[in-house]
Amino acid sequence: MKKNICVLPGDGIGPEVTAQALKVLDAVADKFGHVFEYEQALIGGSAIDACGEPLPQATLDLCRKSDAVFLGAVGGPKWDKGGPRPEAGLLAIRKGLGLFANLRPVLLYPELLGGCPLKPERVAGGVDMLIVRELTGDVYFGQPAGRGSEQGLRTAFNNMIYREDEIERIAHLAFRLAQSRGKRLCSVDKANVLEVSRLWREVVIEVAVHYPDVELSHLYIDNAAMQLILRPGDFDVILTANLFGDILSDEAAVVSGSIGMLPSASLGEAHALYEPIHGSAPDIAGRDIANPMASVLSAAMLLRHSFALKKEAGAVERAVSATLAEGFRTGDIMEAGMRRISCTEAGDIICKKIMEQN
Repeated sequence: MKKNICVLPGDGIGPEVTAQALKVLDAVADKFGHVFEYEQALIGGSAIDACGEPLPQATLDLCRKSDAVFLGAVGGPKWDKGGPRPEAGLLAIRKGLGLFANLRPVLLYPELLGGCPLKPERVAGGVDMLIVRELTGDVYFGQPAGRGSEQGLRTAFNNMIYREDEIERIAHLAFRLAQSRGKRLCSVDKANVLEVSRLWREVVIEVAVHYPDVELSHLYIDNAAMQLILRPGDFDVILTANLFGDILSDEAAVVSGSIGMLPSASLGEAHALYEPIHGSAPDIAGRDIANPMASVLSAAMLLRHSFALKKEAGAVERAVSATLAEGFRTGDIMEAGMRRISCTEAGDIICKKIMEQN
């Protein structure tokens, strides 16, 4: 297989963790006989510095002609003083590539149980869930939006808007993913208050008819946030809207022991983008101490979802697990008795574990 990947290293630790993920992809290519070619482009703060905008048209054009897009991280205090913001590049690329579905797997590795802030009995049975978040609708993109004044007071407004076709397509994807996992799907909304959530629930129920093998349940967003803490191991697939998904996925990330362990995929009809969910962490950038495992696991998701290379994706995931099992730890997941390693060393060890597999 020969594939082209557009690489957007971004800001902060983005280039560091991305370099390790590409190294792992090269190891996969060597072991399984594939060819992955990379072409880099600018996004976020680095793009603002070079071009004056967070998502240059040249970057978007390159993404559109590539087989997959791999992103590091964007943002940093350098660009917080007014003018274009790096994060605007993320919203723009999601819209520009039609990336309507964000997949965030949350897995608590047994070796990282001590890093989970919940009581051991809350996670004793393990945690392995997938959050499916709609990505191009809701208050992030609803129009009209803006600022004004009312009775002499500053006023701001955003519209939470969904069309039924937007809900249908994300629901179908979530049900298909549930079929490949534990066949349980929990749809999260606020149908007791919001009209848009009532439509959400109606459409999800209609789509569920096509997937009789998947058990469908519903939770209000406030209750769902509570249950994620009380019984995280009970969830399989969570389906929810853009705003609620933004909140729940970050809450669930804490359960894993470190946000540095969590990958993500943003999928559309024709394009896909993969990135670790952590930020740019400018305070540790350039020190070779960042955890690259979320980025490496994002590469595994790229192999699985964009290239249909399930065996290769599994090899990467097993290599990460083996690295943890042998006691290797970056600083964010370090515990007594473990061996602390750098970002580069983590990438090297994972590559070695891939090559050693039968």
